[in-house]
Amino acid sequence: MARKRDGGCCPLPLNEDNARFCLLAGLILLYLLCGAAVFSALERPSELRAHLLWDQQLANFTLSHRVSLGALHALLRQYEEANGAGIRVDALRPRWDFSGAFYFVGTVVSTIGFGMNTPATIPGKIFLIFYGLIGCAATILFFNLFLERIITMLAYIMRWCHERRMRRSGLGAVSGAEEPRSEEDSLEGWKPSVYYVMLILGVASVLIACSASSLYCSMEDWSYMDSLYFCFVAFSTIGFGDLVSSQREHYEAQEAYRLGNCLFILMGVCCIYSLFNVISIIIKQTLNWILARLACPGRRCPCSCPKRGLRSETDMISVNDFTASNKVSLALLQKQLCETAQQGPRQSHVPRHNGFSGGVGAFAIMNNRLQETSVDR
Repeated sequence: MARKRDGGCCPLPLNEDNARFCLLAGLILLYLLCGAAVFSALERPSELRAHLLWDQQLANFTLSHRVSLGALHALLRQYEEANGAGIRVDALRPRWDFSGAFYFVGTVVSTIGFGMNTPATIPGKIFLIFYGLIGCAATILFFNLFLERIITMLAYIMRWCHERRMRRSGLGAVSGAEEPRSEEDSLEGWKPSVYYVMLILGVASVLIACSASSLYCSMEDWSYMDSLYFCFVAFSTIGFGDLVSSQREHYEAQEAYRLGNCLFILMGVCCIYSLFNVISIIIKQTLNWILARLACPGRRCPCSCPKRGLRSETDMISVNDFTASNKVSLALLQKQLCETAQQGPRQSHVPRHNGFSGGVGAFAIMNNRLQETSVDR
């Protein structure tokens, strides 16, 4: 049970991180249950119709060709096995020539895993385990480093825009005797907005997806909606495999299309991964707000909440305060944005006994943990 403060009404959480973890786990479970209910309602009728249609086709085929249903089922099972080895009714490009194998390893290390071709031999499966272990780790590191660099670039761009706005408003050259009207009007007090970073990454992801969808519409004969669906599934590394690009045997301008396909997937995965990391910070602060509301369920907490833990950033009282509190509670990422925009992080007076520091998003989590565990005691 949670302990209560002496003379107060707000229970102290046993562990802030554990509380956030349990809340997130519960919300994810609820999210999964809601998603399952929606997809079951949307897709189950179509599945039942497909089963009914298939049974009718089997019955008509056996009657018209005088074939026993058992023999037909045996043939279909054999085709399923051949399908797993890459045999299709329509001619497709070879799966295991060099270009096909290169496409396969790209889907492995990027964790997309379309599933259109998989190793069939025991040596191939064993090699995939070790190959994927190193390749996936290296690619995740690449995505994290890309995230750091793209946020650095965005910070420079936003700083340049902020300086230009200050010059236009007459605040660009502040003399020694002249003080800026507010901290936001000075370059020292300026911080790039995390929401702008999320917006820019979102716009970039949409532009890449729309451009790639136009390419897939013309080359793959997919509808535009199917192309957008494929882009999200591929860029987010979900990789269902129901739609896979660049699988036909021949295309017009085949080499150029395959190169463009690889570039679009690479850029899309990098942008979506960066966007996911920024959105995850917003989700984390939403959890903090929910936990703070649970700790102080009244509109105004009659006791003095401790100035640490969940309520160290701000006393979040109402839903209307949520947006304002996010601007304060996202200070960590904003500090990193500000440091990169001002050409490198400020040097701390505290000596560091290790090389683990900095980072953004998932990369920062690993660096911080390494830094905590490697400090000389």
